[in-house]
Amino acid sequence: METEAADRLGAFGAARWPAPAKINRFLHITGRRPDGRHNLQTLFQFLGWGDELSFRVRRDGVLQRQGDTATIPEDDDLVLRAARALRAATGAPHGVDIAVHKRIPMGSGLGGGSSDAATTLIALNTLWNCRLDTATLARIGLDLGADVPIFIQGRASWAEGVGEELTPVAPDEPWLLLAMPDCTVSTTEAFAHPTLERAAKPVTMDDFAAGRCRNVFEPVARTLAPQVGETLDALAQAAERVESNTRPQLSGSGSACFLCLPDRATARAAQAFVPVTLPTLVTRAQNSSPLHVASLGPIGR
Repeated sequence: METEAADRLGAFGAARWPAPAKINRFLHITGRRPDGRHNLQTLFQFLGWGDELSFRVRRDGVLQRQGDTATIPEDDDLVLRAARALRAATGAPHGVDIAVHKRIPMGSGLGGGSSDAATTLIALNTLWNCRLDTATLARIGLDLGADVPIFIQGRASWAEGVGEELTPVAPDEPWLLLAMPDCTVSTTEAFAHPTLERAAKPVTMDDFAAGRCRNVFEPVARTLAPQVGETLDALAQAAERVESNTRPQLSGSGSACFLCLPDRATARAAQAFVPVTLPTLVTRAQNSSPLHVASLGPIGR
């Protein structure tokens, strides 16, 4: 069966599996755990844009990366770590060549590494004929990173704990003006910053719907990377120009910022008011992951 699935992919690189970006519609820290990790509350949605991965099954058991990003140290490479973890959990005998077509900037708070790992687990589960269910793949993914399970589950979710306690939700799906300044925000530095608010009051979906949620990392990101502040200010000015009262937001603990708008035309209009030196794109928040839509189609199961 894995041969048939691999054959449907055609020549290496001819068909690609999506690894969509995510946004956090808000992000609170509600306390610290005994193990030093933080308890979070957030709402994840997917974007109709992100990285893409290509896979070619090998019969010699070798796992390797190809392409421009293949120089990342193997111990730091979430894609290779995901492939190894799946093989360790299943005993699958095959190997794979993997090419990652990167679009999501590192350190942007858009989940690029976690999404790439999730796509690897889902794709190889199909191509290697492992037949693991979503819950099992999510448990494997959690060992790779707290955000990996949300990409495996593939549904917009309210997340708590360290991000692993997921409750599917169906919030609005706004159009976004997404801005990605040429800077990074270190997750380690952001969580360690002395001004980070670590005891936010727990909130509910009703609070989110009423606009009572925010990203506690925004002031920290402004301090660590002044370009983030400049980006948020530029988006706020663009919102004013299109007569929108929505406030720009930071995604996760990274550098990417976004503005929620009612339709594509308004998002395009707002984009025209952003300085051309600031990379932007118009996309849409989605409650279903493009990866899951694709994996049920001709390039998947």
